[in-house]
Amino acid sequence: MANIASARKRARTSEKSRQRNVAMRSKLRTFIRNVVKAIDSGNKEEAQQLYTTSVPIIDSSARKGIIHTNKAARHKQRLNSRIRAM
Repeated sequence: MANIASARKRARTSEKSRQRNVAMRSKLRTFIRNVVKAIDSGNKEEAQQLYTTSVPIIDSSARKGIIHTNKAARHKQRLNSRIRAM
């Protein structure tokens, strides 16, 4: 454990941000997984609806630095192309 007060505070804030990041990453993966499940089941309308709800989550996680901006764009593009191919 850190001995200096500022290092102790930094350890506390780092742990809080780590927990926030884990929660946001889990939420992101859940939304992407739901879209993929709808695509695999062949339900285009549901997949399109889930895609439109997942795009703001993907963009938000990229904006907050959870994932890289290019990774967010790649997820959106791949999901959208799979929906259009249905």
